[in-house]
Formats: sequence, C-alpha cells, structure tokens
Amino acid sequence: MAFGGGNDGGNGKKKKVAIMGASALILVAMVVAVAVGVHKGGSDDDDHSSSGSISTSSKAVKQICAPTDYRETCETSLSSVNSTDPKELIKAGFQVAVQHLRVAIENSTTLKELAKDPRANQALSNCEELMDYAIDDIQDSFNRLGAFDISKLEEYVEDLKVWLGGAVTYEQTCLDGFENTTGDAGDRMKAILKTAQELTSNGLAMVTEIYNVLNSNLNLPNAPSTPNPPHRRLLNEEETPSWVNDGKRKLLAASPADLKPDVVVAKDGSGKYKTVNEALKDIPKYGNNTFVIYIKAGVYEETVIIDKTMTHVMMIGDGPTKSVITGSKNYVDGTLTFKTATVTIIGGNFTAKDMGFENSAGPEKHQAVALRVQSDLSLFYNCRMDGYQDTLYTHAHRQFYRDCTITGTIDFIFGDAGAVFQNCQMIVRKPLDNQNCIVTAQGRSDRRTPSAIILQNCTISGDPLYMPVKDVNKAYLGRPWKEFSRTIIMQSQIDDIIQPDGWLPWAGTFAINSCFYTEFNNRGAGADMSKRVKWKGIKTITPQHAVDFTPGRFLGGDRWIKATGIPYVSGMINV
Repeated sequence: MAFGGGNDGGNGKKKKVAIMGASALILVAMVVAVAVGVHKGGSDDDDHSSSGSISTSSKAVKQICAPTDYRETCETSLSSVNSTDPKELIKAGFQVAVQHLRVAIENSTTLKELAKDPRANQALSNCEELMDYAIDDIQDSFNRLGAFDISKLEEYVEDLKVWLGGAVTYEQTCLDGFENTTGDAGDRMKAILKTAQELTSNGLAMVTEIYNVLNSNLNLPNAPSTPNPPHRRLLNEEETPSWVNDGKRKLLAASPADLKPDVVVAKDGSGKYKTVNEALKDIPKYGNNTFVIYIKAGVYEETVIIDKTMTHVMMIGDGPTKSVITGSKNYVDGTLTFKTATVTIIGGNFTAKDMGFENSAGPEKHQAVALRVQSDLSLFYNCRMDGYQDTLYTHAHRQFYRDCTITGTIDFIFGDAGAVFQNCQMIVRKPLDNQNCIVTAQGRSDRRTPSAIILQNCTISGDPLYMPVKDVNKAYLGRPWKEFSRTIIMQSQIDDIIQPDGWLPWAGTFAINSCFYTEFNNRGAGADMSKRVKWKGIKTITPQHAVDFTPGRFLGGDRWIKATGIPYVSGMINV
C-alpha cells in the first residue's frame, strides 16, 4: 500500500490523509494477533473489489497479514471477523492473543500434575508467571490506543516495540526453563505456545515495518514526550518528586541526610522496619508518585521482589558496599535460573541508588543471579551487583545503569532488555579451574526486538584474584545466547584480560552469522581488534551508526533519564 506518494509535491491535505490512513493501520498493529500490512505494489482500490470469491473483510485481513512472518497464523486468527474496521480487528486480534496465552497458563497447570521431573515442574510454574507478564505487556500496548496521537508517533511505536518485545522475551524464557529437564513437558509447552509466539512475532514485525515505512516516506519528526498509561507513567519535566526537599529537581543528588523517605529500613532498629521485605507492604499499588525506601547500612539476608504492582519505587542506600541485600539461591541446589535472583525488580519506573545486590552462592553453584530486572524505564546509579555466573539478569524492557560495578565469571551480564551501561565497571572474578569467563550473553531471539547490551565508556578489568589465572581461565567480551544476540561495546577501556579473539561461540556455529556484535572507539590493551574472530555477525559501524546506541537515541533517555538529574550523557562521550 502506498502512503501518499514519494515526496511533498502534492499538498498538505494529501499528506494529512496519508497520515490518517497510516494511523488506522498502526492501530491494527498494536496487538499481538494483528499485523499491519504494507502491501507493496497494491492500492486502496483493491480493498473495494467486487470479486465474489473473496469478501471485502477477507481481503482486508489478507492485506493486513501480507507482510507477517507467520501469515497463515495471522489470517486464521482473524478469519471469523466480518469487518474492515481497524478497531474491530484490534478487538478480535487482542482477544485471540490473550486467549492463546491463557490457554498456555491453563495447560501449564495441567502439565504440572503430570510432570515428574522437579525442574520441569518448576519450569511450568515459571511459565504461568511469565505468560501473565506477557499478557500485561500486550494489554499495555492495547491500552495505548486511547492516547494515540500521530504527532507523537515515534515514542508511541517505540513503547509498543518494547512491550511486544517483552512478550516475546517472556515466552522464550518460559521455554528456556525446560533445558536439561526430563519428560515431555517441555515439548508439550513448546507446542502449546507455538501460535502465541507466532502472533507476538507478527505484531512486533509489523509495528517495526510500518514505522520504518512512515518514517522514510513521510519524514516524520522526532516525537516529544507523551504520558504513558497509569502504571507506565513517566516523570515529566515539570514534576517534582514529593520527597525532594526544597523543591529540588534532581532526584538522585540528595544525600541521605536530605531525604524525606516514605519508609526507613535499618538492621539496628533505628528505622520503621528491620528488613526490606517488611517495608514493601507500605508501597501503594500502581502508585504514580515516587515511593522512597531508604535502606541504612547493613547486610540484609533476604530475597526481595518488587512485584508488578509496586511502581515508581526508589531504593536508596548508604553506599554500594554498605547497604547490601544478599542471598544464595542457585541452580545446583535445585532452583532454576529465573528464580535464583536475590532481588527481582518487576514494577515499572524503578530506581536504585547507592545499593549493593549480591548472590553469594559462589562459582561452584553455577547459575546464581544477584539482580533480575524487567522493570521498564528503570535506573541504577552507583550500585553494585556481585556474583559469579549470571550475576545481573537484564531480563526485559528499558534499563539504564550509570556508575555501577558488576562482578562475575560466566555470562555475568545477560538477558534481553534494552540495557545501556554508562561509565560502569565490569570486573571478571576467578572462576572454577575448568571455566572460562564471559562478560555478556545477550538473549535477543527475534531480530526486531529493540534490545541489546550496550557498554559505553565502561571499564572491563580483572579482580586481583583473577589476574594470575587470566591466561588459563580466559575471558571474552561475550557469546551469543540467542540467535539474534546484540552487544555493542564503545568508547570503553578494555584491559588485557580479554583474549585477542574477543568473542566466544555459544555452541559450534550457532548464531555467529545472525548476531550483531561490534566494538567502536575502545581503548586499552584488550581493545586491539586485529585478531578478533571473523564471524559474519561481527560488525564494523560508522560514527553515525554508533550514535544510535547511545542512551538518548536507543532508550529515548532524554524523555525519562534526563529529568531525574542523575549524571547522564545522552549521546557520545568525550573521552
């Protein structure tokens, strides 16, 4: 379908009509089951053909589904809809998508009763939770319809891509849980999820494609900020958080002495509570105002979950090595990776400052997460994440880390979020005798998901205990966990602990051609790229392309990071 011609040579009215027509199509792409069709070579007149073999509504469905990766699934999902109205198609597609995910939840419960493998049983429980998150993301996308404004198209579509990408991630995480399990539960769940995964992928693909077409054909300007649905609400420039003294606008510049927190946690009894978990009961559900938990110096041995109802929570400590939440859940002792996290952050718009998160299980316990984050628009400033294998799980959505330290051994920063690390330290620790070390393992399973691990002006170095064994237990920048794994390391200091070949395969040739790995303007003995692996997936980018991976561009950071006042550079850094 053409969108109003190749340039502005017509008139403003034609362009307005083109935008309005495109807007209607975009509405269709909001939901998982519906894909917006950019029908190349066709025309609007085709929709009104008098052909008796195919009804008008069927033609509309075919046109909508034409560009999808799973066209038959798309057409089948809408086959009973007798309408060309985009809103009706939205409703139908939304209902089908949610229905398939709810069927997956119901079947996971049934399969649990049959699964004899304890790990498979755990995986099924996790699938129930993950499908619930996927439904939430789809519904958030659907709810965005009410606030639609064509002038804010860019931000609108980026939100949709992030949330639909989140649904893709959760579906994949469900299936990942069945690795190394016995019985047929994993295969059965894969079959149950097949249609839901295809619908999600189609929706994400078309949201991406329609925006690309509109952007190139209509030369749409960058969009300003627009409010999100209630539990996705951003902090606007004009707002001042209620807890900041004297109307200070800089959220994270205040010292503990200046704070007026909502609740204080202190092991010595000087606060309202002695544990972090006790403080969570004070958090209002789906709050839009920043709720501040001040955690005084101390080591808090507990498992903490900021659940999806706990939005706009801020956790502030006395320092990343002073206020520490620690735990030791791990894979070897029977817990799947997804649930090993000492601290799990789910509710949107989470912020942490001067906090430490630790998993103390040790290298012999293998996967043991210190911090798992799926909170959209989450910030971590001057925090520390300590562990060994799988320390920091950047699970989903948009995340920004500034002046943080992450330590570990194998894949110690992993996940499928859009995660930017600016001015952070990655410290490789001493692993077991037979282990190598890998800094990143990015998990993008769909090439259109707007996710990546991005290190900007960071330092990759070795712990003193690791240095004597660095030539035996070799360290690498990353390896491709999923087919479209994407990692960008730029403007960073890479010490000589990183092997000359730089990147490590996951298994054989898996994903070495489809991944996207690049290094740009790095420094240090480990930054020499002359002996790097020669995979097709190793890319060389231009300075203009590198800007696309800065937090202002990649995360839309000027709309939500800048307002907090934390140290933040939107674009490239002068180093």
